[in-house]
Amino acid sequence: MKTLLLTLAAVGLLSLAPANLPAQTAPTTVIHVVTVTWKPGTTPEQIQAALDGVKALPAQFSGITHVWIKSIKVQGGKANAFVMEFADQAALKAYAGSPAQKEWYKVYIPIHAESTTFDITN
Repeated sequence: MKTLLLTLAAVGLLSLAPANLPAQTAPTTVIHVVTVTWKPGTTPEQIQAALDGVKALPAQFSGITHVWIKSIKVQGGKANAFVMEFADQAALKAYAGSPAQKEWYKVYIPIHAESTTFDITN
């Protein structure tokens, strides 16, 4: 009888859990994915300085929560890619033209030839 009561209690608790778990795990952050081709003659040191600048952005702009700069696999002709995770769409919008972006652009824009950007959220 005790086992039956414990089983029924467990089933009752599980029935209170939300049925749609994937919706709960879908983040509302914005992933800003950029693939880059550098200008001819760009040195490895200049590229590293631009990528280091991306890595430093969360300390300069609170709306950026994470960055990734190490490309493991590259396809499609771009030389590098980097990713910035923004807290939400408002943070992404606020970043555009911000002092942090303008400062980083001093290193990035002179060596940037072409890029493709995807902003992704749920």
